[in-house]
Amino acid sequence: MTSQKLILDDMLLVSEKVGQTLITRDQYRSHGKFSDYDVQKNFGSFRAARRAAGLEPTRGSQLQLNAVGRHSDLDAYRQMNIEKADYAQKYVKPKGTRFQTMLVASDIHDELCDPFWRRIFIDTVLRTQPDTVILGGDIFDLAEFGRYSVDPRDWDIVSKIRWVHAFLSDIRNAAADTEIVFIEGNHEHRLLRYLTDNAPTLKVVLSDLHGWTVPKLLGLDKYEVRYVARADLGTFNQSNVVKEISKNYEVFHNCFLVDHFPSGKEKGLPGVNGHHHSHLVNTLYSHNYGSYEWHQLGCGHRRQAEYCAGEKWNMGFATVHVDTHNQLPLIDYHFIGDFANIHGKYYLRGENE
Repeated sequence: MTSQKLILDDMLLVSEKVGQTLITRDQYRSHGKFSDYDVQKNFGSFRAARRAAGLEPTRGSQLQLNAVGRHSDLDAYRQMNIEKADYAQKYVKPKGTRFQTMLVASDIHDELCDPFWRRIFIDTVLRTQPDTVILGGDIFDLAEFGRYSVDPRDWDIVSKIRWVHAFLSDIRNAAADTEIVFIEGNHEHRLLRYLTDNAPTLKVVLSDLHGWTVPKLLGLDKYEVRYVARADLGTFNQSNVVKEISKNYEVFHNCFLVDHFPSGKEKGLPGVNGHHHSHLVNTLYSHNYGSYEWHQLGCGHRRQAEYCAGEKWNMGFATVHVDTHNQLPLIDYHFIGDFANIHGKYYLRGENE
């Protein structure tokens, strides 16, 4: 009877001969001494023999290696968490006046932004000179990194990142002293996780940007942007991702909350959320504020969407006036269709918009 040790020693010799650890069945048939029958009789299967020879990880060791790999990925996520954490309060621009004006927008989606919406928003920043401009998440789209199928031949990631930089530049040029706050949405969170997972490839893709640290990628220093991103990138499953992104919200003047997700209305303050691309208003009550409003904002994303029913969306943004002495916000929502009226000025959609 052929001993198991002889077969295992022979498999190791074949592995050395072909210069490959994970030898195939055909390779062993060509170079090994023992028949399929001998291998199966002693080990039950070729894979079991290969594992016994140490040429293939056992199921347990493979699970362990996978777990080590996943936790190793977490180290990279945690490093990126550190990069973005410092920007939550870095570019605060406090104003001492009693009444504060804020413009709040969400779900702009880079190059998929409606050009009429964009023109109105930037002009409103210029005309009102708000104390704060708040971008409530999903300023990026980057469907390349998402669950929707995108033909890789259509990828132009650098162009989309540059679009966001141009948008931030226009806001900064329109209102030099305005505080800009960028709240991380699920698209930004997804982008940063993808960058971490695929850094070697995307370093090449993003080479035109001369590096891709989080602040540089998002334009935080260049345009003096606060980035609110409490979500931990190091999560293992989708349900944890949603819970983490739900941490990305900000309270302004102790009385107005901006959250990317609608769960923000459960936090007991007046405020707004984005994410769903449709304007809704809820009247809520708390002992602190009595009756107050929570708005779900319309989007800046154009309504022609290839991957879902965009015709059901609506576009818009909000002006919020806050009496900081009494901690009372007044939310003025602006609906944008083919025309709009923002603070007394009429806008008509152009032929190219």
